[in-house]
Parts: sequence; C-alpha cells; structure tokens
Amino acid sequence: MDKYLIEVKHGGDKTSCVRAIEVFFASRSHLVSSVEWGCIEGEQKAWLIIKAENKEDAIRVLPAAYRQTAKITKLHKFTQKMINENTVDYQQ
Repeated sequence: MDKYLIEVKHGGDKTSCVRAIEVFFASRSHLVSSVEWGCIEGEQKAWLIIKAENKEDAIRVLPAAYRQTAKITKLHKFTQKMINENTVDYQQ
C-alpha cells in the first residue's frame, strides 16, 4: 500500500469550519480521529495521512461532500542511496 496526504479545504468562516468538522464526525469513519485541522491558525483546511492501494481508494475515506475538492498527494520517502545513484524520479 502507498501513503497519501489528503488535504480538504472548507469555507473561511466559523460556521463552515464547524460544519466541516460535523460532517467528518457524522461519517463515523474510524479515520476521523486522525484528521488534523488548521482552522484555529486561520488555515481553513483539514489534513489526513492514510495508507491506500491508490488515489481512488484514498478519496473514498472522505465524506462525499468533500471528495471533489480534496487534494490527494501520494507520499514518497527517499534514501541517500537513491540520491547518490540519481534514481529519484519526479514530475514537475
């Protein structure tokens, strides 16, 4: 399985924040306790790191209302060996 960072934006007012949090808790997903929120710092986003087979599976952990606007990023770890051997492959 791969590891994914999921970023979910929501509105900038208190009502939008509370609504987003309520929607996540209402989903009753066991992953809800892993969601981190930036609202108090003025960053109107939630973040979650999960393991999934692919991006499609990763997006399915979210409440339906937030799937279309979520940003899903596959995470990678690099080793010094990869750097030394120039085997790091990336996209711009």
